[in-house]
Amino acid sequence: MKYDIFLSICQLEVDGYKPSEKTMFQNFFDQVELADELGFGTAWVAETHLSTQTQKENKKPVVPHFNGEIGLNTDILQLAHKVFARTQNIHMGSAIKNILCNGGPMAHAEAIRTFLSLHGLDKSERRRLNIGFASGRFEFSNRPYGVVPRNAVEEQAWPVVKGKILSQATEIFLRFLKGERFSSQQLKTLTLTEADFRKPEDWMSVVEVYGQDAEEVPLKNFYHFEKVGVIPFEAPLDLLDLTLGTHDAKIQKMANEILPVGVFNLSITPPEIIEATHERMQKEYHPDGGTWQRWMMPRTAMIFMDENPEKARQLATSAWENYWKAMEGTIDNEKVEKAVHNALVGSPKEVIEQIRSKYHPEDRLMLWFDFNNHDNRAVQNSMRMFMEKVLPQLEEGK
Repeated sequence: MKYDIFLSICQLEVDGYKPSEKTMFQNFFDQVELADELGFGTAWVAETHLSTQTQKENKKPVVPHFNGEIGLNTDILQLAHKVFARTQNIHMGSAIKNILCNGGPMAHAEAIRTFLSLHGLDKSERRRLNIGFASGRFEFSNRPYGVVPRNAVEEQAWPVVKGKILSQATEIFLRFLKGERFSSQQLKTLTLTEADFRKPEDWMSVVEVYGQDAEEVPLKNFYHFEKVGVIPFEAPLDLLDLTLGTHDAKIQKMANEILPVGVFNLSITPPEIIEATHERMQKEYHPDGGTWQRWMMPRTAMIFMDENPEKARQLATSAWENYWKAMEGTIDNEKVEKAVHNALVGSPKEVIEQIRSKYHPEDRLMLWFDFNNHDNRAVQNSMRMFMEKVLPQLEEGK
């Protein structure tokens, strides 16, 4: 089993306290440097774009009750350079880079190739950059960049169309990362079919708006460009890993036709979906990446640990109550209980038992210690407790 750490840099008000941006970043560097010293494998960092607070001033805010910023990291590449300069062994990962905003997939591919060119100048460099990528959690981050319905059909089918846009963006992003030179005319064509929709009536409503009977409705390319090659052309890819943040099996398969790409799954993902994904990826994973391994699908695991198990449960319950109140404006006891159950909660001994019962011995965990917790010392104490009292027991099989 591989043990990574997830750092959110989430500036949410907790118990009336909201740290300054400077404090948030200082806490982050304290924690990532300690993670390096303790031996965590990869530091995965949340990435967010555009202000959560400012979007609350609009007519239809997505998270109207959230007091703060969902995340302060907007550029994993700048952050990675800084982290690598301050650490010795830890790798860096984005969880998750939005490839639709900030210039789109072409711009992100070029920025990453530039990063790799600089990062790889030192021939002794071994630390890896894992780019987890997707389309972003909130539409307010994408809409200012033109990711909006372009006609009545797309308006009617927008939830499905967004997936099609991610598919095309993924193709562009990976092909340019790979070093290909091509135009938008060489992209896979996009269509809507009944199989794309969960309900037959949703498909029929799209056909009605389209204005004629059809087994498939064509979509125009979302991206338009003449033949392009992104630079630097000689960027090395040997220190780059890729992980896709979508459950869409078609996009996962298409991505692996271009480059080796892993898959994200959350701790709340049903076990049957996780196992089905592993089985499918054994057949579809790009051969250049070797044989598919379970650790190629990182899984977030929130952790609330204390020598006193009751205190650990209180911490978990309080954190989730604050989170749901911020996200939805109410506290749903059922959601809180379910979330606490899915997390790793209790004494070190209980956490050991939970990891053994919930996860496969070859899984890869992204341990989340700072969820709704601005107590820098407490977060670091939990990190130490895990590495000193949990990990040794897991590795020895006791």
